[in-house]
Amino acid sequence: MDNIGTLVIQGSEVEGVETAVTIAGADKTKAEFVWTLLATWHLVNTRLEMDQAFDQPICKKKKLWETVAEKVNAKLREPDGGDVTVKSYECDLKWRNMLTTYRKNAARAKRLGEASVHWEFFRRMHEVLGKSQEEIQNLRQAKLSGTKVGKAMASKRFTPILPSPTGAASSGSPRPPQDVLQLYMELQERKLKMWAQQKALEERKIEAINNLAQAISSLAQKNTHMDKDGR
Repeated sequence: MDNIGTLVIQGSEVEGVETAVTIAGADKTKAEFVWTLLATWHLVNTRLEMDQAFDQPICKKKKLWETVAEKVNAKLREPDGGDVTVKSYECDLKWRNMLTTYRKNAARAKRLGEASVHWEFFRRMHEVLGKSQEEIQNLRQAKLSGTKVGKAMASKRFTPILPSPTGAASSGSPRPPQDVLQLYMELQERKLKMWAQQKALEERKIEAINNLAQAISSLAQKNTHMDKDGR
């Protein structure tokens, strides 16, 4: 008989009410982990500290979540060395649920101001996840400044693009350095756009999974009521 796991889905309230949904096939060799307030704070801080690693276009999310689980377990065992174990998939599911609540509260804060949000994890998550597009662009520009291309742009040691002589065949002439730089920047911009599209697609997949889980929960509750009425 297949094992039954538990998926926690955020409720409709903005502040973050959670609903437990059972899913077949999850590994439950031990008792299900209970997310206390302290454990949740350890998860939030650990995941946010590793946000840059998770934000890479190419990364092994499974390995990263295993690292998150290891760090959370180590922090939970610090006070008395108790045998507390949370699994990587439990950390992953909990974080997805918290992201859903964070986004709802972020939308509320944008409309009514941050003072209207009372969810205890919002401000800590917003410090990392709430960066504006301008801040992200500045960060990318700072990273570029350390490269050879960025240094060349900063020092302006490149040849300006001159107008092509009228009637001259310029197809065989080499491109000026600035023209090559412009082409390189365009290619980098295309890569960033592709990465952003891929990230948006992954977020839509996660949202679809959450919606499916909610539908399963509703169906399970309906079947439970029907069984009770039939007895």
